[in-house]
Amino acid sequence: MGPLKGQMLWLQVESGVWKATVGTPEEYSLLSASGSQPLKEGFSRLPKVVLPELASSVTGTVQDGKTYLSIPLSKEEQLYGFGLNFKTVHQRGKILNLHVDHYGGSDNGRTHAPVPFYISSQGYGILINSARYLTVYAGSGITKDSPDAEKAKDRNTDKTWTSQPYSDAVSVLVPASGVEIYLFAGPTPMDVVRRYNLLCGGGTLPPRWGLGFTQRTPVLYTAEQVEKEVDEFERHGYPLDFIGLEPGWQSKAYPCTLEWDSNRYPDPGSFVQRLLDKGVRINLWTNPYISPDSQIYKDMYPVSGSHTVWGGIVPDLVTEKARRLWQDKLMQEHISIGVGGYKIDEVDGYDNWLWPDIATFPSGISAEQIRQTYGMLTQRITNDIFRKQNRRSYGLVRASNAGACSFPYVLYNDYYDHRDFITALINSGFCGVLWTPEVRGTKSAEEWLRRLQSVVFSPMAMIDSWASAVKPWTFPEVASLVKEYALLRMQLIPYLYTEFARYHFDGIPPFRAMNLEPGFNLKEAISQELGSQNLEENPYLEVVKKEIKDQYMVGEYLLVAPMFTGQTSREVVLTKGNWYDFYTGEYVGNGEKIIVTPGLDRIPVFVKDGAVIPMMEPMLHAPKSGQIVNMEIRHYGKANGHYRLYDDDGETFDYEKGLYSWRDIKIERQKNGKWKGSISKIESGKPNSIGKVTWVFMTKD
Repeated sequence: MGPLKGQMLWLQVESGVWKATVGTPEEYSLLSASGSQPLKEGFSRLPKVVLPELASSVTGTVQDGKTYLSIPLSKEEQLYGFGLNFKTVHQRGKILNLHVDHYGGSDNGRTHAPVPFYISSQGYGILINSARYLTVYAGSGITKDSPDAEKAKDRNTDKTWTSQPYSDAVSVLVPASGVEIYLFAGPTPMDVVRRYNLLCGGGTLPPRWGLGFTQRTPVLYTAEQVEKEVDEFERHGYPLDFIGLEPGWQSKAYPCTLEWDSNRYPDPGSFVQRLLDKGVRINLWTNPYISPDSQIYKDMYPVSGSHTVWGGIVPDLVTEKARRLWQDKLMQEHISIGVGGYKIDEVDGYDNWLWPDIATFPSGISAEQIRQTYGMLTQRITNDIFRKQNRRSYGLVRASNAGACSFPYVLYNDYYDHRDFITALINSGFCGVLWTPEVRGTKSAEEWLRRLQSVVFSPMAMIDSWASAVKPWTFPEVASLVKEYALLRMQLIPYLYTEFARYHFDGIPPFRAMNLEPGFNLKEAISQELGSQNLEENPYLEVVKKEIKDQYMVGEYLLVAPMFTGQTSREVVLTKGNWYDFYTGEYVGNGEKIIVTPGLDRIPVFVKDGAVIPMMEPMLHAPKSGQIVNMEIRHYGKANGHYRLYDDDGETFDYEKGLYSWRDIKIERQKNGKWKGSISKIESGKPNSIGKVTWVFMTKD
């Protein structure tokens, strides 16, 4: 079959979003698997834009049943995204095989969320809507007729010779005879990310309790041991909103029955209810592979794949019958008695135990496509159950992909590198997923505290004790500091909840890279370090010399710069504008690189000038629906402040029917030089959880 070439026809599908097709796209794609629908209202709050000029230069060719895409690059561009990477933020020059898998220590495309979406520093983005394994040459490889091709050089005599010559395109190989490609306009990289998230349904809005503190218990805990641990949290004064049960809650696991073990949990309904009465919800570990001992095995067998995982069958969740059987089982055994969510494990890889690519499924969808979307399907199906109950959930999952940002799940894995966890958290904001740098076993009190300080400023504040049996107070020498930060997490719930609301309604990722911030200029920040070397002439120099992969933004105002074991000081790069210390309110700098030397008791956190940070009283459980809480509203810096505080019932989907409120908080300097704060009145019939308000002006004149 010869090549099929032609001018791409770009059709606008939403404001600032265009779609083109090459060849004959497959019906089963990432977006169709997710079932996501655009959150149209959010697009109205984005700038009006026109089709980017590069659209006319994007080319696609179909040959021998494969699709070849080429998207032009200019010399000054940097690229971000391509899924959940753990080592690098800058992706230009990479060769990636985007393939759902357990992360193996290298940014090669095999990861838990290999989202085929990238953002250019020039203010546009590209999504390849294919559920196949894609090979991406992100500015690697150069055609012989390229006008930008470098001249051949003699390595023996020319010191400017490089093994990685300049490439002027992103090239993508799609192993199918057609594909959809989406083009997102900015004008800024943040606007691109917002449009992508809104196209995929808007970001998830977790229940308030999901933003509290969570602990996962050892594998074979009994109901009695779990309840004892919950009581210990209360007695020690540590917050706890949901507790996770690992595989031993099931009668058999790896593969799973999905049924309670009658010895460890003789009365699951009463057990779950007793914990709910204490303000603590249950989250259940599972994988989707069905044990021969499960009551649904016989019915599920005809709608499962040809190969097994650990001797269990693999439900073909594309088929209606398999979905219904799985949903009904989860509803009957767990959700109907009050279980709050799931930890869905082992839907990522490795190849040596997951189904092979030669497997077949009753739906007719290939094993490759099932692999790329299986984690997303489990999220969609479980979320649908909770939606029918009008109850929000929040859980963990090991795999995701494009289109899943509206699902209430946070990614995690068994890789355990603190620095790389932070880089993954930064990269998560580029691709519509959430990631937690969870805390498990540690070798020292210092590492324990440093890791815990990081999870306090992440999508899920979690200690995972499934193997180590650690508790927040395991290291007595830092137990008081652990408690301080756990309670700080609770105080920050109003701010975090509002930032997640912005994620939902406006597509703004609540945890994100500095590269998405206005006023961030890496070239200026490291100009002294680079000397006379020209970043625009060599776009790969940023990768080699410097990238910001260990500090990030939490919401609109907070810059977090984690400390790692053994560190006593670190660099922090500030964006333009005055910045202040979160703890003291003191001025720290403006658009520069600073050196900070916090003690073990502090994770560096900085706040923008004019920042307004709403904080609630330090409670042991997140506020329930309708509960009134007292607020401390902080102001930082010398500029007037403004913040829109979000509120709803915190537990149901009634916000989708308009049952929510935005309260305008204003802080202004009066003629007498004093600061004054005000908050708008609540509209009649709208939710309100705000009690007494105390105003705290952190920066002293």
